Formats: sequence, C-alpha cells, structure tokens
Amino acid sequence: QAQAVESGGGSVQAGGSLRLSCTVSGSRFIHSNMGWYRQVPGKGREVVACITLSGGLAYYADSVKGRFTISRDNDKNVVYLQMEGLKPEDTAMYYCASPSIIRPQSCADAEPRGQGTQVTVSS
Repeated sequence: QAQAVESGGGSVQAGGSLRLSCTVSGSRFIHSNMGWYRQVPGKGREVVACITLSGGLAYYADSVKGRFTISRDNDKNVVYLQMEGLKPEDTAMYYCASPSIIRPQSCADAEPRGQGTQVTVSS
C-alpha cells in the first residue's frame, strides 16, 4: 500500500509563501491522481487542490485559486503545493492523498496516507 511523507510546512506571516512536498512510496503513485487536503482540529477535511495523473487537469478550491499551485514530478514520485499570499485562514494540517475522481469543478475526498505537515500563518 502506498505511503506518503509530507514536508515543507512551517510558520509564516500573512502574505508569505511556502512550498509543500509529498513524496509517495510504492508504484501506485504513477497510476494515481493526487491531491492536497487540509484540516483544522474540530472541523472536517477540506480539499485544497488536485491534479490528474498526467498533470493535464488541476482543480483548486475557491479559497485558494490564484494563490496556490499544484504540480507533480512523476519521475520523482513527488507532488508539490506552492502557496503564495498566505492568509491566517490557511492555517491547518496539510495532507496529500489520492482522489478517485477529479473534475474541473470538483475533486473527490480521499483518505490521507501520511502524517501531514503543519502550516501556521500569523496575521
């Protein structure tokens, strides 16, 4: 079963940038859509951004459009989330996972495979 290791989180001030990485072990990665999700304690998991296997289609939540960019390197089994213009409301634990379906206007929920990486944005 594929496992994921997320990294790149940290504490930044509003307006700052971070680049998250998710390294996936196992051959499943090269056959999978990938996505970034986030969760705040006491709240449900939120889809942030998703990308198809080929990278030809990406979905973004309205709250991050124009600020976040998802990409992937299939040779390295890594998916990235470049985050610009961070806001305090972006504070959450970020996870990567493999959604079953990605459409231009939606991305399926998926169970995280790793421990996540914490992003904290101060005002």
